[in-house]
Amino acid sequence: MSPHLDIDGLSAEDVPHLEHAIRLAFAARERGDHPFGAVLVTPDGTVVEGLNSVETDRDPTGHAETNLVRNASRALSPEIVAASTLYTSTEPCAMCSGAIYWAVIPRVVYALGSDELDRIVHENDGEQELALPSREVFSRGGRATLVVGPVPLPGAAEVHAEFWDRRSS
Repeated sequence: MSPHLDIDGLSAEDVPHLEHAIRLAFAARERGDHPFGAVLVTPDGTVVEGLNSVETDRDPTGHAETNLVRNASRALSPEIVAASTLYTSTEPCAMCSGAIYWAVIPRVVYALGSDELDRIVHENDGEQELALPSREVFSRGGRATLVVGPVPLPGAAEVHAEFWDRRSS
């Protein structure tokens, strides 16, 4: 692992999964959705994917992480989900953090921080985001959720480049 990725709780095995989530964010963007992607990795290495579908499904709750929680809950037992790690291209919002919490996913690793996303979005379309960091949401729960991030990876901010300024036109 390179020195710039010396982040508490991050392992070398985490980086490829985060890069996978970022590739999914690019795929979501290319199909016309908001640029977010997520993967759940089980202890045996099974991977479940989630892409944002806010635009294509016309569903404001169609965030990558909520879609991932739905997909994983259909495909895996609750015990397997509760032993897995969720990787996401961007820090989960308050809604997604709630879905992750209720799915009992014990560990979340993210690339781009919500503070950086808020800066990008606000600079380009003037919209205000619901500024509630995932760690704060999880801290209000009755069980621990380990959060690792932000992890500065190439592509994490790039996938948002020029996307949000298009939104206001």
